Amino acid sequence: MSRDAARNDATPLEPVFGRLLTAMVTPFDDGGDINHAEAARLATHLVDELGHDGLVINGTTGESPTTTDAEKRALVATVARAVGDRAHVVAGVGTFSTVHTTQLARQAEDAGADGLLVVTPYYSRPPADALEEHFVDVADSTALPCMLYDIPHRAGIAIPEAVLVSLGQHARIVAVKDAKSDVVSSSAVIAATGMHYYAGDDGYLLPLLAVGGVGVVGTSTHFSGLQAKAIIEAHLAGDPRRATALHAQALGVFRGVFATQGCMMVKAALQARGWAMGPCRKPMGVVAPDVLDRFLRILDELGSGNNL
Repeated sequence: MSRDAARNDATPLEPVFGRLLTAMVTPFDDGGDINHAEAARLATHLVDELGHDGLVINGTTGESPTTTDAEKRALVATVARAVGDRAHVVAGVGTFSTVHTTQLARQAEDAGADGLLVVTPYYSRPPADALEEHFVDVADSTALPCMLYDIPHRAGIAIPEAVLVSLGQHARIVAVKDAKSDVVSSSAVIAATGMHYYAGDDGYLLPLLAVGGVGVVGTSTHFSGLQAKAIIEAHLAGDPRRATALHAQALGVFRGVFATQGCMMVKAALQARGWAMGPCRKPMGVVAPDVLDRFLRILDELGSGNNL
């Protein structure tokens, strides 16, 4: 079915990456190396216990700015082996170099990834035509479906709406992780392209679903996966009252995970629940004890702590 047909069909196509995904943290051992056994255990937990449809590996929450290309390859392979065909493995490959990004894309494909997450080239702020060419070059470099990552407050620029609409015609550019916080613009791109939009901010999940979004690539969903899944299911069942109530209940976790840097909070909370996460690599630091305690209380109040 064409995307034009999909836009006009009362029954939307099933999202290519599923609906509930988490940008997974990367466990390290005491020596600072990737703890592959714990990465496999966490991936299996998220998929088999919290019902995830997919995992994003080597994203910012996975501390990708601090890991080598070889470490990225090995981590994708570890997670792909751990979850098998039970979930989609989406590899973060975006950098501010087109050549390097295409190299990482091919590497991820070889390592067993099912898709690619490609962030806007950060810091260099390319003009719109060069930005579009960058994404097309990456999409053309493998046979994998691509999810664009639109996060202007970190990348320095937004992906312009017209560029998103144009990129939406590419056969392998099928989704957007949307951290732009502009629901009107997002709805316009969804309507024009049929691309699958995922909330890139956990609290943005329900508002995005309301305008045609399909799911979330979350951070707090390391803990709140069951709650996020329930929100999605209530929305799909046509029960906005229940979806809104579930959204309100989960807001504390959705927002609390960002009381400090997200990967720091997730790893600290997982460590407190008995997981061997190890420290974050510098320049990330340590969560203040009072900040962590507040987040753990929020988890306990929601019941998310019982999922670990």
